Amino acid sequence: MKNLIKLGFAALLSVNSLTAKAQNTNNGKDNSLLWEVSGNGLPKPSYITGTFHILCSKDFEIKPKVLKALENTESFIMEINYTDPAEMVSLQKMFQADSKISDQLSPEEAKELNTILANYGTDLKSVDSSSPQSLYALLSTKATPCPKTEVKLYEMELLQRAMKDKKSIKGLEKVEDQMKSINKAYDLKSTIAQLKMGREYQILFGQMIEAFKNENVQSLYRLFKDERFMNSQQEKAMLTDRNQNWVKIMPAMMKKESSLFAVGASHLMGKNGIIPLLQAKGYTVKPVSNL
Repeated sequence: MKNLIKLGFAALLSVNSLTAKAQNTNNGKDNSLLWEVSGNGLPKPSYITGTFHILCSKDFEIKPKVLKALENTESFIMEINYTDPAEMVSLQKMFQADSKISDQLSPEEAKELNTILANYGTDLKSVDSSSPQSLYALLSTKATPCPKTEVKLYEMELLQRAMKDKKSIKGLEKVEDQMKSINKAYDLKSTIAQLKMGREYQILFGQMIEAFKNENVQSLYRLFKDERFMNSQQEKAMLTDRNQNWVKIMPAMMKKESSLFAVGASHLMGKNGIIPLLQAKGYTVKPVSNL
């Protein structure tokens, strides 16, 4: 379970940082966390649900329609297949560094980072052998407004239900793929810059939680596009490229068996979101209010 919690925090990198350029404003018609995919030769409909990787117990709820979609489908597909032992080994490597953080900084920069880390309840000596990605994960622990004992991992809850129901479990990418994306987007210096904005992340996190609870995916999308937290290069690595890669393999998965895809809600909307990309391929993708 400790490994899964680590994975959940790592996954929040995507939630905290993913942005895109919104193409339109929202009038409420597309507000749903669950979308049905049909047509284009699919024998049965599949579904996509937007997730919020880490939530406090008081904010946690899986909508009944999402549970129904899981019940009605044959496979459960997440960003990464957490049931694959090889992926868990790769996960451990995510938190290991090739060199110490302090060796990559000047004395002045190291001193500044040590001061920043005090706001996160740690210091440079304690995290010196960690990777920048592990350092970045501190943002999630600071932003999550509850003790670790009250944290709920959205995908893990769905995964447990899928395993209980003996669903086929798959992933859209490997941990190694995700790491390459994160490494392209965030080096040590940019990670430190993000850590400096701890309070701003807390405010953003609270706003995202409310939008998620209200299924307001367009508001979530606008919050993710805050340029304080991501530039165009980071957006391409963390969102656009991954979405395009996923949409290449989703059709074969859906044709083989009806599937429920669970991905971070920020992957759904925008010009390069999963939903418009699938629609461009000829699929009918529509929001689900009840199931």
